[in-house]
Amino acid sequence: MTKKIPSFGSFGSFSEHQSQSQSNLQHRPLATRPQDDTIHRTGFHPEAYTKPFCEFMTANPTIFHAVAAFAAQLESHGYTKLTERETWSSKLKRGGKYYVTRNDSAIISFAVGKEYQAGNGMGIVAGHVDALCTKLKPIPKLDNKAGYVQLGVAPYAGAMNSTWWDRDLGIGGRVLVRDAKTGIVEKKLVKLDWPIARIPTLAPHFGAAAVGPFNKETQMTPIIGVDNSDLFKGPKQSTVGGDEEALDAGNFVSTQPEDLVKVIASELDIEDPNTIINWELELFDIQPAQVGGLHKDLIFAGRIDDKLCCYSAHQALLSSPDSASPGIVKMVGMFDDEEIGSLLRGGANSNFMSSVMERIAETFSHSYGPNVLSQTVANSFLVSSDVTHAVNPNFLNAYLENHSPRLNYGVAISADPNGHMTTEGVSTALFQRLAEKCGCKLQVFQIRNDSRSGGTIGPMSSARIGMRAIDVGIPQLSMHSIRATTGSLDPGLGVQMFKGFFDYFQDVDKDFESF
Repeated sequence: MTKKIPSFGSFGSFSEHQSQSQSNLQHRPLATRPQDDTIHRTGFHPEAYTKPFCEFMTANPTIFHAVAAFAAQLESHGYTKLTERETWSSKLKRGGKYYVTRNDSAIISFAVGKEYQAGNGMGIVAGHVDALCTKLKPIPKLDNKAGYVQLGVAPYAGAMNSTWWDRDLGIGGRVLVRDAKTGIVEKKLVKLDWPIARIPTLAPHFGAAAVGPFNKETQMTPIIGVDNSDLFKGPKQSTVGGDEEALDAGNFVSTQPEDLVKVIASELDIEDPNTIINWELELFDIQPAQVGGLHKDLIFAGRIDDKLCCYSAHQALLSSPDSASPGIVKMVGMFDDEEIGSLLRGGANSNFMSSVMERIAETFSHSYGPNVLSQTVANSFLVSSDVTHAVNPNFLNAYLENHSPRLNYGVAISADPNGHMTTEGVSTALFQRLAEKCGCKLQVFQIRNDSRSGGTIGPMSSARIGMRAIDVGIPQLSMHSIRATTGSLDPGLGVQMFKGFFDYFQDVDKDFESF
């Protein structure tokens, strides 16, 4: 049977996705259609988010691009930008919608209910928007080696593993530029999304040398071009720009590969490359996120961990109507640095979320103090959302029976008795009730006793702030690979569950007042 793929608007709203998907639903094969009973009862079509998610992932390869894209869509939906440098007391209003960023790599968005009162709870979905990547070193310029131009890079978290060999890598990130007249520093985003760098493998013909283990410092240095000038007289001539773009000695750009500086300056329309005072750049796989599988029921993409859960939470917040749970604050947090411990100021172990909660509680309280803040925290609930392991059919023995999440079925509750997850009995019962209310099916994942569990932002965030919390995740295959897989319905199933949390938390929480 030939499957027709719905065509949806790029990164649009819930209503846009839903209306566009309904006319296409009838063309989906029965094997890959979402649960018919769920659609009948809720009117929700998870497939509406498949194509927009892929487009978002392709367009925003770095953390800076992702946060900027989320911020832009928030503003298009009436959210007001706040800054941590200002006082919020005169700005926050009941019924208002806001967002704040930190270092352009972490973002918190929230909607204040029209009936919100001091001490009421906050319904929060939070995850991490950083992903494994390979970052340029502070001084990445390297000497010519055997006729190759190479780039000095370092792995972020577990990147530069075997999946990074022989991939087409682009370069992107944030560039800081000083205005030559005013001295004011501006930030610009750059994305060189054609194949620029590659980490070449050694052919197996060389025997033991090609087997490994390999040294990430000396044997995984990417090549970015050819320079055979050592075989001829005179230095290599730059192929980018002219003499008028000569780089000054002793400044930042003099420590960077000259041609890279000039290409980025040209890409950003920077007349004088010497005004670039710093940058934070990374390599990324340029292959776009794509729908795949015989019946188009899979998504293949890079950086799914954990932009997937962030995307679903973000869309859920935008989709939740103002009339639902009007007495709480609905919040989405996306943090940096999770893959390296969350210890930096953009991470979940910082004061970013707690300070936002405190500012909100203070604004709506006539006599703000520890009592009001503690009451707010006690009435709040955190859904820590990070991708979890989908069952791999080739390694069934690595999974625990009855704890093996499948793709295209639903969000999984992540459990661990040793504190790597914040899930416990009460939070599980509450979340299960929410799933029933919004017509979602849940799964569960727990690692085997003879395997090592990963961690999330859940335990540190709930412990630091004191909130009730649960860890959940959207399933994916090939975690920590440069290229991973999730189900084509899974972004939408995440939206459905997180939207249900925002919509029904206020009512469901009344049944758990004794906890």
